[in-house]
Amino acid sequence: MDEHLDHEALAELREVMEEDFETLLGTYLNDSRMRISALADAAEAGNPELYARTAHSLKGSCINIGAMRLGQLCAGAERTGRSGDLGGAQKDLQVIQSEFEIVAEQLNSYIHH
Repeated sequence: MDEHLDHEALAELREVMEEDFETLLGTYLNDSRMRISALADAAEAGNPELYARTAHSLKGSCINIGAMRLGQLCAGAERTGRSGDLGGAQKDLQVIQSEFEIVAEQLNSYIHH
C-alpha cells in the first residue's frame, strides 16, 4: 500500500471483478468528480448538512476502491459539515481535490495497463 492507494485491495478487486474492473474504476472516477463538485456546491450554498452527507458518500466509495487517504480526508470534511461550521470547507475541498487528482492518475494507469 502506498500513501494514496491500497494496491493489494485493488488487486483483489481486479480478481473479483474480472472484466468489469476497468468499468468499476471509470465509474468511481466519474462519480467522484461529480461528488467533489457537489461538495463544493454545498459549501458555497452554506449547507453543512448536505456537505456532510456528500462527504460521507464520497468517503465510502473512496474506501471501497482502496483510496484510504482520500477517504480519511473525506471523513474530515464530513466532520466539518456535522459541526455546522463550514469555515474549514475550502481547505477541505483543496486537499480533497489535490488528493483525488493523484488517485485518479494512479487509477488511470490501471485502466490503461
